Amino acid sequence: MKKYNLEFITDEDLFNHVLKTVSAYSFEMDLKKFNKNLIDPIKLTFDAIVYEQSYKDTIENEVLRQLDKTNSNLIGYFHQNIFKYFSKNWQVPKQGYDIENVNEHIFVEMKNKHNTMNSSSSAKTYMRFQNTIIQNRDAKCYLVEIIARNSQNIPWVVTLDKVKQPINENIRRISIDKFYEIVTKDKLAFQKLCTILPVVIKDVVESIKTRRKKNTVFAELENLSSDLLTSIYLLSFNKYEGFNNFKF
Repeated sequence: MKKYNLEFITDEDLFNHVLKTVSAYSFEMDLKKFNKNLIDPIKLTFDAIVYEQSYKDTIENEVLRQLDKTNSNLIGYFHQNIFKYFSKNWQVPKQGYDIENVNEHIFVEMKNKHNTMNSSSSAKTYMRFQNTIIQNRDAKCYLVEIIARNSQNIPWVVTLDKVKQPINENIRRISIDKFYEIVTKDKLAFQKLCTILPVVIKDVVESIKTRRKKNTVFAELENLSSDLLTSIYLLSFNKYEGFNNFKF
């Protein structure tokens, strides 16, 4: 096995963790899956004409967007689960917090971007942290952000019912690089991982010969109508008045 030379995770564990992530990637799309979220033919028509694209290209972009949305969840898996390889003290429980270190009483909620939480979800998370600390005086609760505004490890202060909460040093907002430093004791750990990650992904892809993308959407649309745009409208509006003989 190739040497990746990260002090905080073995070469084998890093390779296998990336392998699990890549293996779960979605490469296939059929008409049923494509229309699961209800395709909007009106928006598709606007997009194609405004952006001067063919309808086929516009549909292909929608297919890729849906695949990307599915695959984005896997990146959350990658970020969350890698810490269990750093030390046996770091765990990813099936229920509860995203990451826990029972020995050090650390409880982590992980978010991909700093702006993904609205005020309601932010308040809910903060109150959960408060409740954990009430029950465990030694507890330290961290909101860890993969893509934060800054590199930071600061007290997390929120406003609840228009009242700004007092600073609690054990409730913190931490960027992913600073969290890696807490876990590994290496302030450059996250940067080192990012540097080697493209190499690992390429090694994994070459080792499993990732299956080709399979897209049957267009073939299935042709069964509805010989005209692609007509098929898209019939996919969503076939039960509406006047669409029984609809065509462009």
